[in-house]
Formats: sequence, C-alpha cells, structure tokens
Amino acid sequence: MAIATMTTPLPISLFPFLLLISALCFSICHANSNLLCIQSEREALLKFKNHLIDPSNRLSSWVEGGDCCKWIGVICHNSTGYVNQLHLAAPLSQPDFDAPLAEWEAYVRSKLRGKINPSLLELKHLSSLDLSNNDFSSIHIPKIFGLLESLTYLNLSDALFQGAIPHNLGNLSKLQYLDLGGNDLKSKSLQWVSGLSSLQYLDLSYADLHKATDWVEVTFKLPSLLELHLSECGLDNDPSPTSLNSTKSLVVLNLSWNRFSSVPKSIFSLHGLVSIDLSHNSLEGSIPDYFGNISFLEVLDLSGNHLNSSIPNSLYSLNRLQFLCLNDTQLQGTISSAIGNLSSVTHLYLSENQLNGQIPLSIGELSSLKLFDVSKNQLNGQIPLSIGQLSSLEFFDVSENQLNGQIPLSIGELSSLKLFDVSENQLNGTFPLSFGRLESLETLDCGYNLLQGVVSETHFSDLTRLTTLAASQNRLRFEPNSSWIPPFQCERIELGHWHLGPKFPQWLKFQKKLSYLDISYAGISDVMPTWFLNLPTQFEYLNLSSNQLTGEISYLNVTDIVDLRSNRFIGPLPRVFSTLTILYMSNNSFSGSLSQLICDPSSGKLMGVLYIDKNLISGDIPDCWNHWQRLDILNLGSNNLTGKIPPSLGHINLSMLILRNNTMFGELPSTLQNSTNLIMFDLSENHFSGSVPAWIGDKLSNLVILSLRSNNFDGHIPHKICDLQSLQNLDLAYNNISGVIPKCFNNLSAMATTNKIFNSVFSKYAVDDSFFFKALLVLKGREDEYGSTLGLVTSMDLSANSLTGEIPKEIGSLVGLLSLNFSGNLLIGNIPESIGNMELMESLDLSMNRLNGQIPTSTQLQSFDNLSYVGNHLCGPPLTKNCTSKGIPTDIANNGSSSEGSKVNSLYVSIALGFVMGFGGLVAPLFFIKSWRIAYYRKLDHICSKMYVFWATMGM
Repeated sequence: MAIATMTTPLPISLFPFLLLISALCFSICHANSNLLCIQSEREALLKFKNHLIDPSNRLSSWVEGGDCCKWIGVICHNSTGYVNQLHLAAPLSQPDFDAPLAEWEAYVRSKLRGKINPSLLELKHLSSLDLSNNDFSSIHIPKIFGLLESLTYLNLSDALFQGAIPHNLGNLSKLQYLDLGGNDLKSKSLQWVSGLSSLQYLDLSYADLHKATDWVEVTFKLPSLLELHLSECGLDNDPSPTSLNSTKSLVVLNLSWNRFSSVPKSIFSLHGLVSIDLSHNSLEGSIPDYFGNISFLEVLDLSGNHLNSSIPNSLYSLNRLQFLCLNDTQLQGTISSAIGNLSSVTHLYLSENQLNGQIPLSIGELSSLKLFDVSKNQLNGQIPLSIGQLSSLEFFDVSENQLNGQIPLSIGELSSLKLFDVSENQLNGTFPLSFGRLESLETLDCGYNLLQGVVSETHFSDLTRLTTLAASQNRLRFEPNSSWIPPFQCERIELGHWHLGPKFPQWLKFQKKLSYLDISYAGISDVMPTWFLNLPTQFEYLNLSSNQLTGEISYLNVTDIVDLRSNRFIGPLPRVFSTLTILYMSNNSFSGSLSQLICDPSSGKLMGVLYIDKNLISGDIPDCWNHWQRLDILNLGSNNLTGKIPPSLGHINLSMLILRNNTMFGELPSTLQNSTNLIMFDLSENHFSGSVPAWIGDKLSNLVILSLRSNNFDGHIPHKICDLQSLQNLDLAYNNISGVIPKCFNNLSAMATTNKIFNSVFSKYAVDDSFFFKALLVLKGREDEYGSTLGLVTSMDLSANSLTGEIPKEIGSLVGLLSLNFSGNLLIGNIPESIGNMELMESLDLSMNRLNGQIPTSTQLQSFDNLSYVGNHLCGPPLTKNCTSKGIPTDIANNGSSSEGSKVNSLYVSIALGFVMGFGGLVAPLFFIKSWRIAYYRKLDHICSKMYVFWATMGM
C-alpha cells in the first residue's frame, strides 16, 4: 500500500500577505457599520449580479438600496467607501471522487455562471478581483479586465474560461498577481506579458502555449517576478539562446507536465531559485550536475521522467534541500551513504525506480525527515536499525522491494510515525511487540512477507489511532482473549492467511467504522454470527473466502465487492445492496432458484461480475436480465440448472458466459449474437441441441475460448467459425456433428501464430489477478483449470463426433496449436504431411478413425504415444506396424498369418468394445445418474421380493 505521492512541491509562495490584507480590510470595513457604499458602484455591482447565474443564491445580500460594503464578497476602502476588492471565488472545494452525490451537487451549485457585465468598469478603485473556481465555460476572458487599471490582484483560475488570452491584460502595469491557470486558454505569443512590469506571480498552467516560442525570453526578463507556473502548457525544448539576461528575482519555477526532453538551459542562469518542478516531462539522460550548484534550492521535483541514470553525487551536497522527488524516473544504481548530508530534507521520494543495494545506515542522520518513500524498487538487505533515530518521521514506505531480515525493534522509537508500509518484501521473523508503542500510527501494512509466530493483544496496546491494519499473506496466528476490545477503530482490516479461527473473531463486533475486511484463508470453522450480519457499519469490500463458514445469509450490506467463495454456506441466495459491482459465491451449497436475486430490479444495476458456480442452484434461469446492463462476467456453471437459455441474457453484452455442467437444453437463442464482447463462451456438459449457429463466427468476433463440448449439437461446422481471428481454444467434442472439417480453419490466425502477446486473458475488470479469466480445458485427455497462463494455451478438440472426409492439409498452418484432437470420428485418407510443421504441439490424438497409410516421418509426429494413432489403418513409427514400399501396413498387404492375427485382434477389439458398451450402457449411468441408480435398485429389490415369495411358496 503505497502512500499518496505528493506531485507538487512544498508550497513556497510569497503572497500570504494578500490574504492577510484582505482579512484586515474586511474587518475594518465591517467595523464601520455606518459606512455606505458609493451609489454608482452599488448600481454597477447590481448590473454585474443580474448577468450572473447564482444557483446557490450566494449573492442574496446584493439587494437594491443596501450597503454594498456589507455584501458578501465585497470589500470597501475603510475611509473612502470605494469598492476595493471583489472576492467571489466559489466557496466549496472539489469533493473526493467517491464523495456522496449530494456533496458533488452542492459543489456544482456553489459555482457562479453566466456573463461578465462591463459595469465592473465603474469600479475605478478596484485593486483585487477573484472569480476563481466558478463556471464561465461558455465565454472568453472579457477584454474589460484589461481596462481595470487599478488592479494589483487578478485570479481567474479554474473558472473554465476559454479561448485566446486577451493581450490587453498586458496594460495592467500595477498588476502583481495574475492567475489564469486551470482554464481552456491559448496564446500564440506571450509578448503581452512584458508590459506587466510589477508582476510578481504568474500562473498560466493548462493554457495552450505550444506556439508561444517567446515564453522564456518574455517571462525570464520580468524584473519583479518571483513565481512562474507554466504547468501542462505544451511547452517544448528551450528555443532561447543559452546566454540570457534573466531576472535575478525568480525563486519558484514550475514547468511540470510539458514536453521537454532535456532540462531547459535557460534555467541555468537562475541562480536564486528555491523551487524547481520539472516533473512529468520527457527528460532523458543523466540528472545535470547543475542542480547541485543552486545552493538555495529547497524543492526539486524531477518525477515522471526517463532519466535512466543514477543519483548524482552533486545532489547530496544540497544541504538546504527540503523536498526531493525522483519518483518514476527509471533511476538505477544504489543510494549512496552521502544521503546523510541532506540535513534539511523533510520529504524524500525515490519510489518506482530500479534502485538496488541496501538502504544506507546514514539514513538515520536525516533528523528532519518526515517522509521516506523508496517503494517499488529492487532494494535488498535489511531495514537499517538507524531508522529508530528519525524522531520526526511520519511516513515510512519501503514496500515492493526485496528486503529481508526482521523488522527492527527500534521502530518503536518513532513516536510521530503515522504510516509504516513494508508490504511485498521477504521480511521474516516475528511481528514486533514494539508496534504497540506507536501511538500516532494510522496505517500499518506488512502484508505479503514471511512473518510468522503468534500475535497477541499487546502488539496493539497503544494503537488508538490505527485506521488501516494490513498484514495478509503471512504465517501469523492471532490469539486474543475472547473478551478483548481493540483500542482502535479501523476502517480497513486485511488479515488474509492469518490463523484467526476456529471461532469467528469476536473482536470485530467492536469495529464501528469498518468498510474493508479481508479474513480469507483464516481457518475459521463456525456458523456465520448474526451480529456480524447486523453490524451498523456498511462495508465497501468483504472477503470471507476459503474458510469453512456455515449457515444462511439473508442480506449482504456491502456496497462494492463481496467474496464468499469456498465456504459451506447454505440456503437461498442472499439479497444484495443496489450498488454492488462484484459478487463471488462459488463453491458453496447455496440452493433454490436464481429468481430472487436476478429479478430484483435494484440488485443488478451496477453489477459487473457474478460468480455463482459450484453450488446447488436449481430451476430455470429466469428471463429478467434486462436491468443487468453493466454485467460483464457471468459464471453459473456446475449447478442443477435446467431449461433453456433465456433470450434476455443476450441483451447484456457479456465478455464471459459460463453455463457448463448443468442440465440445460434447447437451441441457442439468437439474441446471444448481440453479445459481441464475448471472449469466453462455455456451454459444455449440458443437453443443448440444434446446429452450431453460424452467427457465432459472424457476430462474436472477440471469442478466445469457445466450448460446446458434451452436448447434442448436430449438423455441420459452420464456415463462419473460420472468421474468429482471436479464437485460441475450440472444443466441439462429444456432440453429433457431421460433415467435413472446414479447410478454412487456416484463417484462425490466433492458432496460426507462435507469438502470444499476453500470458493471460483479461476482461475490462482486470484490476488484479483475480480478474484473469480461468477456463477448464481438456488437454492430453485431462481436464485442468488454466488461469494466469490461459493466454498461452491454444487447442482444438473435435473428438467423438461423426466427422467425415480427409483431414485438410490446411490444418498444418495452425502452428501455434499445443493440442489437437480429432479422435473418434469417421475420418479417412492419409495424415497430411503439413501436420509435421506444428512444432509446438504437445498433444495429438487421431485415434479411432479410418485413417490409413504411413505416418509422416522426420517430424515430431514420431514423438507421440502409440495411443495417438490406434484404431486406424496406419503404419510406421511410432507404431510397431511396418509399411510396404507403397506406404501400406504390412498386415494388410499380406494375407497370411497377419490375416489370422487380425482375426485375433478383432476378437480382442470386440471384447473391449463389448465391455465399453456394457459399462457405458448400464454401469456408467447407474454410477453417474442418481435418479437411474435409485430406480434400478428399486426395481431389483422388487424382483428379489417376488422371487423370495415364489421360492417360499414352492417350499410350502
């Protein structure tokens, strides 16, 4: 769990006095309650208001006859009464992405819209104008702003203005602060900026300046400029000459998110810089030593570039540096022990690189360090004991490295520590008791390591502020007292693969803020407690999989993801929350019908993944799928479902549909051809009938896996199947399909290539490993599940049908096939020589056909077992049967003893076939079909009873 990366430098700004002045002016103005504003300015403000749209009624105090100096956002001069400042920025900050809808609606309503009335020109003494964070998306920046000659402060940031920047803004010679960032603006030249001789702060971020090649020449010459922000402006490599008479005043420079492939040389002349942000460009090569010469530098951000070099020693000499961010820059090499020279550094970001070696002991000398992030590198060795000296440390993230050894006990000395993340390493030893002393700790993540031993209540004794406890995938055992009440209120707990059982953890009932819980593989063998299902907290994520939990679940109060796989839950399917997106219930004993879950209009609106396979669900699949429009993955395999596929199932455009191993029947509904996103389509082991629809090849062009195995399909293989360019696995075995094998199979390009692009097969929900498609495939006569390697497997199985004709030579072009099975058909002729070209093939079965002639030699066909060819009239290696010079088996060419031998062989074959027919016709159905077995034994019992009565009567 990586900490949230700071993508902007520490806020170094020289303009806090502006806010102070505003506050003072507002206070003074408010204090003089008898002061009335100038009538002409009041009328101008009312005209200005009348052209605005104010959804939240922010300007309700702006009324006719009122004192405008008391209106919201208006600040007047304390002695003259003239309007001096207008502060009309939207009052609400942007909510978090997952904030409630009502919060987002309030935020949108708080924005002013409409047009800017020229009446503002009546405000002759206006020095400060702030319209930031509003919504003026339909208009350009009015040119009248360039006529407000008294302005010293103009903030139009994030107000969604669009179009060209008016050049007459350059007439505002008194302007000290200009922020136009966050709009949809453009300018072909920045020459207009040269007139702003008093300007100290300039922000044009997000404006399109890719044609403004004079940006360096203009901005670097402004005599008073202190801060320059040109983030995401489309700027390219420095067009200016190396020698430039630059300003000596500039201290903050932000050129992030542009297109520079090298550090602009013009920066080298700015010796007074305190903050440099060149993050997220396309910088290449080594980090210039120049940065080491800027002795006043406090902030340096080069993250998100392609530097592909080591950390230069020159950076380690910057003893005033407070913020260093080199995240995701393809850094290599080691971290030098000279890092201890950065005595002022507070934030050190080196994550997402290829750094190797050990974390140096000198890290303990960084006494001011608050944040240390070296996650996602290749660091090895142990966590140095010296981290216990970092008394100011708040965030420590070394996750996703190759660190080993124990977590140092000195961790308990870090009284300010808020986040400790060592996840995804190779740490061993025990869970240190010193964790219990970290009273400021909010996030503890040591998941995916090799920790072992027993964890007790003492390990959490003082963790009163803990909100995230993540330690899954270790070998830890938690044995708290049954009456233990945790000192923390966690929002997130991940203890998968801990031993928490056999009883359900009672201490969870005291977690009132819990929204994310993973206690999978925890050795819990218990009835699901009712108190857990009735917790007041509403989960976003709940994972109880791979335990032995029993009982019924009537309702799941979870908003996003539920995983109940591999337990022993019984009863009907639970009702679910309307916002649920992913539901796993595989491998349980849920019973009853699908209707309550599927036909509830609220349950499927947002659902994207639904697994109910390997349960005891019975009845028909209900025809009420029309409201499941976001469903992408559906697995109902291995249940007791009957009936036909409902037409509405074809209206939701799935990418995976698995109905295998049920007792469903009928023809495939034509509506399924609307499922054009289908990647995996498995209807095997049912009783579906009719011909294989041609629309499968015509409409389902994204298919990778098609399995219709073990059904009652008949007719010919449609030639449209040959249009499936992505098809890697085709299984039509054990049906009643007749006709010839299509020659156009050579068009199946995914089978005709040896280069596989992906190891796995993904859906659009592939956010982690659990979203790899998994498929049961029959290869080498054995059924296995393929998941993370499914993308590498290619196979074709047409066995046990009634296919006739010869094996087309075009099959030999499918050089990517790993498995080919044509056994149990009526194929004739020779084995094509071209099959010998299929060098990747690991399994071949052509047995039980009517093939004849010599098996092609000098190929890998000789490496397969004899069983691959039995039941034909073939000869040559690997068979012991020799061929004549004409390629005919010698036992057919000779009529002598071989004829007698063939009679003997025929006898053995007849015996074998008799046994197979007897077993298949009687014993096998009794073994596999419960209803037959019951009826058979009842009948047998009835006959035995009659015979007993008969013999008893005869005995009398």
